[in-house]
Amino acid sequence: MLALRQVHHIAVIGSDYAVSKHFYCDILGFTLLAEVYRAERDSWKADLALNGQYTIELFSFPAPAPRPSHPEACGLRHLAFSVDDMDSAIAELQTAGVVCEPVRIDPYTHSRFTFFNDPDGLPLELYETPRG
Repeated sequence: MLALRQVHHIAVIGSDYAVSKHFYCDILGFTLLAEVYRAERDSWKADLALNGQYTIELFSFPAPAPRPSHPEACGLRHLAFSVDDMDSAIAELQTAGVVCEPVRIDPYTHSRFTFFNDPDGLPLELYETPRG
């Protein structure tokens, strides 16, 4: 068996780098660790951290191909973030103009969750895991 230790990062390609960077940093609260423009590819790459942990590589490329992003499409289904307080998190997203689906209850854990999208339609989830 392969000895994986943890997920190192998640790569996201945005169609508009500035819009995606604003969304992930200013709305979701990621911290920009590093940013580089790769002239030979006409591409930006940013390393983003969540609570000090390197989490997302944000890329831009000229005219990226569209990808199905419906939650039930084959491939990556969604990216989920845990929150302590679902109502507060939803209120903050709504203040920033982000639309969230109605809150659902996980039938197995009884935790609350909701879905929303990044600027390119990537499905994202908030999953309430209160600290106890």
